[in-house]
Amino acid sequence: MRVLLIGANGYIGRFVADRLLADPAVQLTVLGRGDDADVRFDLATGSPGALTRFLDAVHPGVVVNCAGTTRGGARDLTRHNTVAVATVCEALRRSGCGARLVQLGCSAEYGPSQANSSTAEDAVPRPGGPYGVSKLAATELVLGSGLDAVVLRVFSPAGPGTPAGSPLGRLAEAMRRAMQSGDGELKLGGLGVQRDFVDVRDVARAVHAASLSAAQGVINIGSGRAVRLRDAAAVLARVAGYGGTLQELDGPPGAHASHGGHLGHAGHIAHTPHLRSAIGHPRGESDPHAASVGFPYPDGCGSWQQADVRTARDRLGWRPRINLEESLADIWMEAACRI
Repeated sequence: MRVLLIGANGYIGRFVADRLLADPAVQLTVLGRGDDADVRFDLATGSPGALTRFLDAVHPGVVVNCAGTTRGGARDLTRHNTVAVATVCEALRRSGCGARLVQLGCSAEYGPSQANSSTAEDAVPRPGGPYGVSKLAATELVLGSGLDAVVLRVFSPAGPGTPAGSPLGRLAEAMRRAMQSGDGELKLGGLGVQRDFVDVRDVARAVHAASLSAAQGVINIGSGRAVRLRDAAAVLARVAGYGGTLQELDGPPGAHASHGGHLGHAGHIAHTPHLRSAIGHPRGESDPHAASVGFPYPDGCGSWQQADVRTARDRLGWRPRINLEESLADIWMEAACRI
């Protein structure tokens, strides 16, 4: 099976490439903007016609699109997350290769969810920010393209390679700095949100399974369990051997605070009523308005998200294998190497 992978240098794309290369039945070709791609092509600026000519020459059986961006303003998000997917869909429609499309979507397409609920694929998407809007528009383009296509709506990926700017990456970096300086107290805000974390290697397995399946439409990829960020912090502290106190600072409305003592041994987090540093948004030390920080988890999904993953089990034969503690241990191993 010849697979064309787009976005192999991204956080998820790197693990997808490794997974596909491990399958001896797969012949992998990488398309991207970097010099190390087999074919250099920028989806945001390249024409569908040029991509069609390449597809006709390579004749892949599957196209996997992991490309996209989480950063930038509405214009950049639209170019890289929506226009790029429109180019892929149009090129596949024009091509004679008949390739199947596996598109990586995002749980930010759903927007805020009701607490203690699991979000299934038939939920009405209400993205809470421009990133989610740009990804939802891409999903709608794929679903309306008439192609043999599946969209994997990935919840909160974690594990090795987690970007330093992500909430878990920011948490690990803050803990690394505290341990390096011998600081016995770490003050953070925004720990009340709950997210469904899924290991990036499990995501890669899901992409591989989707490439081989006939499933179409939208399929959630998550763990099926929401975890409060403060609980993830407690696990990370245990993994790191951090015995200090994590002072939890007041977050936005809806982020419920917990009261406790020391983190690391007892696994509790102390609480204090001032917001100084939110995990999702770095604040300058000179910022006099730290207390006015918006919602500290930057995906626009409110205080709760949890995936209903029954469709992935039933249609892909996929289940997550790697637990959050292992994911956090790998995140910490990378952060600790910077000490």
